[in-house]
Amino acid sequence: MINGTFRSVSFYVFVRLILIRCLILTLPGGPGADTTLLGSTQYGPFLDRTSDPLTPERGQQYKRRAGAAQGIGKAIAIRLAADGLAVVVCDIPAKQSLLDAVCEEIKSSHPEVPALAIATDVSLEKDVTTLVDETVAKLGGLDVMVANAGICWMAPILDTTIEDIDKMFSVNLRGTVLCYKAAAKVMIDQKRGGRIIGASSNAGKKGFPMMSTYGATKAAIRVLTQSAAAEFGSHGITVNAYAPGAIITPMILGLAEQTAKYTTAPSAESYVAQTSVKRIGDPVDVANLVSFLASEQSGYISGQTVTIDGGVWFD
Repeated sequence: MINGTFRSVSFYVFVRLILIRCLILTLPGGPGADTTLLGSTQYGPFLDRTSDPLTPERGQQYKRRAGAAQGIGKAIAIRLAADGLAVVVCDIPAKQSLLDAVCEEIKSSHPEVPALAIATDVSLEKDVTTLVDETVAKLGGLDVMVANAGICWMAPILDTTIEDIDKMFSVNLRGTVLCYKAAAKVMIDQKRGGRIIGASSNAGKKGFPMMSTYGATKAAIRVLTQSAAAEFGSHGITVNAYAPGAIITPMILGLAEQTAKYTTAPSAESYVAQTSVKRIGDPVDVANLVSFLASEQSGYISGQTVTIDGGVWFD
């Protein structure tokens, strides 16, 4: 890949112990990602929400305060474990040691919650099928799928290669389709409904400079989610997606470095200025939303892609 850093794929699978509800969550990780977990199971803000806009220097302060840059997927994993769901973490084989660390963190905070690790690449149908089959065999069923895996980089259209496009679509869109498909098959056979949740982006609702390919994959996920909701609804399965804006993750913290050579690159502070709440988001914001969408209380919501960007884009 020429114009940025690829972010690889991971999975998290959860089972609600009392209700025997199982959730699969696909997560980004990969080269350059900070894999340190949230250091607390108290899901309040780990950032100063009244602070000045994020600059490269400010980003380093955020990193120090958080202990490391936490990703959206990890925040979701920790939150759902706290909600009482058992967890199976999955990523490419090269990330096995990091998966084991996630399991240990969850077991330490929630000893009553099972946590397993399975190597999986969401862009490969056989891997996704194996993951779901193994989850059902070990945990007794599947009731919630969160397809959060994705890769992202920023580049102008004129600098985007066919290889870049194919790689991003293979993970972001094909991986999501495979997760939706495998989960729905099991949920339909179980005849007890379920929740399928995808990861879109506000870049999938509004075009941003240097995010054409990434935005296209996320727009596709929005339409996929609507179609899946229409197809699976009669089986008691709801399908929704979340569309984050700028969230304090390794990708955002590295934004200035990745785009320094492009004068058209949006800055983090300019993004913060566009928000209604005048701050950048943190992974806990997204995890809180996903917790609700994965719950029984969200049963009359389907086909929606919920924006969570501090008030930049209004549907």
